[in-house]
Amino acid sequence: MRVTRPMLAVAGAAVAAAALAGCGSGGDAAAKVPPTATGSLESLAAEVKCKPNIQTDADTIRQAICTGSAGKFVLATFSTDRGQREWINEAKDYGGFYLVGRKWVAVGDDGVVTALRGTLGGDVEIGTDHHAHTGHTG
Repeated sequence: MRVTRPMLAVAGAAVAAAALAGCGSGGDAAAKVPPTATGSLESLAAEVKCKPNIQTDADTIRQAICTGSAGKFVLATFSTDRGQREWINEAKDYGGFYLVGRKWVAVGDDGVVTALRGTLGGDVEIGTDHHAHTGHTG
């Protein structure tokens, strides 16, 4: 699967907006993490009580914007593990926090991803923080 810029732009815009909303939740590493959820985009959204606003509905990726009690996030499902990993690797250049399950990913700020992990399980991956790069001094 080839990831297109429009797909990344939707995820990147959501991540940028979420990153500007706050710097994090203070962490809750001791929280119990349930087994990683599986299923369709709609079933994952239902588990976190959100009605997905579908943005991309293709054979290789389905992507939606969700707003729930945890906050606003992007939820995407993939037809292949490889397609998912390629999408994540490219999207992480935009920064943000990624909750990763088998053939799905939820993208949002730290607090949202932490809250979603309490329901969906999964592993947290962190994108590149470009705010740390303040430029060159000379």
